Amino acid sequence: MSRALVTGGGGFLGTHLVERLESAGHDVFVPRRRDYDLTRFEDAERMYADARPELVFHLAAEVGGIGANRANPGRYWYANLMMGAHVLELSRQHEVQKTIVTGTVCSYPKFTPVPFHEDDLWNGYPEETNAPYGVAKKAVLVGAQAYRAQYDMDVIFLLPANLYGPRDNFDLESSHVIPALIRKMLEGEREVVLWGDGSPTREFLYVDDCAEGFVLAAERYDGAEPVNLGTGVETSIRELAETIADLTGFDGEITWDTSMPNGQPRRQLDASRAAELFEFRARTSLRDGLERTVAWYRDMARTPA
Repeated sequence: MSRALVTGGGGFLGTHLVERLESAGHDVFVPRRRDYDLTRFEDAERMYADARPELVFHLAAEVGGIGANRANPGRYWYANLMMGAHVLELSRQHEVQKTIVTGTVCSYPKFTPVPFHEDDLWNGYPEETNAPYGVAKKAVLVGAQAYRAQYDMDVIFLLPANLYGPRDNFDLESSHVIPALIRKMLEGEREVVLWGDGSPTREFLYVDDCAEGFVLAAERYDGAEPVNLGTGVETSIRELAETIADLTGFDGEITWDTSMPNGQPRRQLDASRAAELFEFRARTSLRDGLERTVAWYRDMARTPA
């Protein structure tokens, strides 16, 4: 049992992680953005003073799909870099026993050999539409390793695949592809327009599996090297759209707007390091996870505000 601080604990992954930590008996402090702006050092400093953490999970991020990344490149670079730097420095000052930092697959080079192995992180520049976000997160990895080397801090860095599941962000202005498709197809649109040609591939990790991976890493891993969390299964955006159409009963038209960017051509993680180091293996198949997510959104849509 410990006092755990979960930045971003009110968000998508955060709420699932907080539930796991609390069920295990941890005393969890969940800061709210309205109370603590982690891009401001004085706010982050006050958060640490209030939380008095022994264990920190840094999940807070400013992130979105391709459209949101194209619209906010400067903000995404600045906010994610500053939040990560503040968390590292304040964990050092407060002598936190262990800090778990969330990275992103957007940090991998655009043409990384598939499957992505952690050793490939520095072999090229990220895909352009989300490069500012990916580079900021990669800089936080450098900081984590530097703090370990100079201050002997126990900081670990995890790289989850694209997450999905209940409580995801379904706002069409900033959501990722799975919640956007589910919402559009369930709301009765006769045509769903998707960017690109459907050929890019992604790897999707169910949010509960990811939360389990974070807990296992916190308990069992103390190394400097970054670790992927994923399923090892590659799925094309076209196949994903067809699966969601089947699960939602969508019988309208799926149109591909090839004037818009595809994003990174392929994404699939080598998840062997997580299995070897802390015995993490994803349990939920994509179809099963999508079915649960669709059911959750249907229930939410029926519930009065």
